[in-house]
Amino acid sequence: MIELSRQYGRYGYRRIAALLRDAGWQVNDKRVERLWRREGLTVPMKQTAKGRLWFNDGPCIRLKPEHKNHVWSYDFVHHRTDDGRAFRTLNILDEFSRECLEIRVKRKLNIY
Repeated sequence: MIELSRQYGRYGYRRIAALLRDAGWQVNDKRVERLWRREGLTVPMKQTAKGRLWFNDGPCIRLKPEHKNHVWSYDFVHHRTDDGRAFRTLNILDEFSRECLEIRVKRKLNIY
């Protein structure tokens, strides 16, 4: 069980129990869970896409900010007024200090 948990790091005790049954062991999920807790095994937290410093589909690398004005991020946010008319905001943030550098508000903000 410990060897399988090392080999398959993101598998929990139920999946490990299924692998043990496939290998010929006669175990149920409750016994594997009891042994799992006794050994202190846990499933590591899943890495979020924002915290990841690489992308699976390309060579682009996200920079970690080292000082102020090193890495900026931007985001378009859509809102509606009480009368139903839409407007957009462009928010530009400094990643290191988490300071909002600028907010542009217009009824029509073109991306290009």
